[in-house]
Amino acid sequence: MAVAPVTVVVAVERLVRHGLYRKTIKRTSTFMAHDEKNEAGIGDRVALVSSRPLSRRKRWVVTRILEKAKVV
Repeated sequence: MAVAPVTVVVAVERLVRHGLYRKTIKRTSTFMAHDEKNEAGIGDRVALVSSRPLSRRKRWVVTRILEKAKVV
C-alpha cells in the first residue's frame, strides 16, 4: 500500500523597515514543501532546498530538521 506524499507549510519571518514611517515590521512568507519521511512537526525549524515543481504550489523539499519544537 502506497503512502500519500506529505506536504508541510513552512513560514519564514523577516523584519522589514517601513518606507515612510521607518518602523520595523514583521512580514511572513509561507512555502509549501515536500517532507518525504514525514518527520517535521509543528514548530520545528527546517532547512529547505528548491526543486522541480512537485505540484501547483509545491516547489521546495525539506532536507533536514534543524531544531525540534520544545514540548510544553
